[in-house]
Amino acid sequence: MKIFNDWRILILLCLTLGLAPFFPEPHILGKLKWIAGGANGMQFMDWFDVVLHGFPFVLLIRIIFLKFFSKNS
Repeated sequence: MKIFNDWRILILLCLTLGLAPFFPEPHILGKLKWIAGGANGMQFMDWFDVVLHGFPFVLLIRIIFLKFFSKNS
């Protein structure tokens, strides 16, 4: 699918879905701090939040990796 290979859409997804809600801190940062602290008390919904908010960043890292390490460029 073209949407997974368009860096502009992926940046937009990272800035909206990846960081929402923005206040008091981006949701994904709070979850990553929680995981770094041992993930005590995390339930299924918390792990789902990590996957949901982290997926745009995974796709962006993937497209950057493909751009820099592809043999065609």
